[in-house]
Amino acid sequence: MSRPYALVIRGGAVVDGSGGEPRDADVGIADGLVAAVGPNLAAGDEEIDARGKIVTPGFIDPHTHYDAQATWSSRITPSSWNGVTTAMIGNCGVGFAPCRPNQRETLVEFMEGVEDIPGAVLDEGLPWTWQSFEQFMDALDARPYDLDIAAQVPHSPVRVFVMGQRGVEREPATPEDNAAMAELAAAGIRAGALGFSTSRTLNHKTLDGRPIPTLTAAEDELTAIGVAMGAVGSGWLQVISDFVDLDEEFAMLRRVVERCRRPLAITILQVDRAPDGWRRILDHIAEANRDGLPIIGQTLTRATGVLLGFEISINPFSGRPSWEAIAHLPLAKKLETLRQPDFRARLFAEECANASLARRVSSWDRLYPLGTPPDYEPSDEQSVAAIAAREGKSPGDVAYDYLLERDAKAMLYRPVSNYSEGSLDAVGEMLRHPNTLVSLGDGGAHVGMLCDASAFTYMLVHWVRDRATGERMTLPWAVKRMTRDNALALGLEDRGLLRPGYKADLNVIDYDRLTLHCPEPVYDLPSGGRRLIQRAEGYVATVVSGAPVYRDGEATGALPGRLLRGPQPGPSAAA
Repeated sequence: MSRPYALVIRGGAVVDGSGGEPRDADVGIADGLVAAVGPNLAAGDEEIDARGKIVTPGFIDPHTHYDAQATWSSRITPSSWNGVTTAMIGNCGVGFAPCRPNQRETLVEFMEGVEDIPGAVLDEGLPWTWQSFEQFMDALDARPYDLDIAAQVPHSPVRVFVMGQRGVEREPATPEDNAAMAELAAAGIRAGALGFSTSRTLNHKTLDGRPIPTLTAAEDELTAIGVAMGAVGSGWLQVISDFVDLDEEFAMLRRVVERCRRPLAITILQVDRAPDGWRRILDHIAEANRDGLPIIGQTLTRATGVLLGFEISINPFSGRPSWEAIAHLPLAKKLETLRQPDFRARLFAEECANASLARRVSSWDRLYPLGTPPDYEPSDEQSVAAIAAREGKSPGDVAYDYLLERDAKAMLYRPVSNYSEGSLDAVGEMLRHPNTLVSLGDGGAHVGMLCDASAFTYMLVHWVRDRATGERMTLPWAVKRMTRDNALALGLEDRGLLRPGYKADLNVIDYDRLTLHCPEPVYDLPSGGRRLIQRAEGYVATVVSGAPVYRDGEATGALPGRLLRGPQPGPSAAA
């Protein structure tokens, strides 16, 4: 006689995603769903001993950029190494569909510039078996994954598909253009996309410095697209904006939501030029929700920061002629040169001609040794400038010597946003706001200079367990924020709770042992391309649709993850 459960998670402290207190229980799984949660369940075909561990729903990241990786790999790492079991791609208005054959190079240039994914990697890796967005979805649907993937229709490809070079040059769209873009967006939603994304930030440029096509898209263009989505009755609008004129920009976005009646998700960051601007944005969002308009802020669990090192994309000496002369060399050859006193003296005598790059990579009071394990909330006293003052050295010498450690694998950390006051207090306020989501892991993007896909692990390690400089968060609340809250925001009502009938996506975590390792470069992309990865210790198991995909950080071989098509009903609706 067959056993009632294919898998039993035995004896863990179940933090079920509802926000309720943990309770010791077994979790029985059958047919990819949670079948029972309670004490002393019958034996399963397979069992995982969770005694002394916590058991949570799988984490859901609404903001990733695995659009390319998902076309050539079934492993959506490093997110899947960090407890993420559902990831949304197609963010920030960039992607690879729809696309005519003669537009492929253009879309690669957008992704290379905006998301720091090397063009050579994309040229070799993308199979280009599609032209329409629906065909792109079919290509994703044909591949199994180690997590579930949800997609969005990206604005830049849509604009270029309809308008050609006029779209690239950011010319105003005609009414006919708007109607065609609206139909493409609606068709994508009907094909199963969970949203439409756009970018309105100057930070998003091609490698040669040109803004991407959506920067100045007019209100009538966004409205036409939103109204078409509203007619389908599904999907959210995702936007990132500089909010230079905050009140005017938000008022425009609010009018779009009023017309289309679809939710709008906005990236929320603290920027140094306007360190209190995020509060004003959240005030506008709160007011909109009081007025019945569904607008949400997406927040990261730490600063958005870049990493600097001699093996990765940038370091404090980037842009100096002597560095650029060796930048292309393998690390061993670079290290041999870097250790030469004559080279060091010559490098220090030079300057970076790019003033913007120089400010980013050599602001010594905002550069910090990353450490082991990595410290993402360093104090002023830990900065390169402070270390140099204490040791009577120049900041350049301190940085250079540190980056030579561990055979030039050491890294410096440069917070770019969310760190204007030298702490994560602002991030804590963002995370606690009732109209925000935990998001922005950005997995798959900026692969040579950051690795924030570990942000969900960081939520537990830093905000719940270890933070020493400010208020912590409770475990049930933090788990709910990363699971059920995100599921509901995306229309995925079938997941994010460990209760009977819900999708069996979950993590078994050795909470006391949970640790983030330092990011490290690997060369596993197509054409031998480099990316930064980050592993975590303490994930005993990650389960997707009832199948363990990772055990103690090692892949099991199971690939039960699939492309999601459209909103997913919860157990009662499905019944």
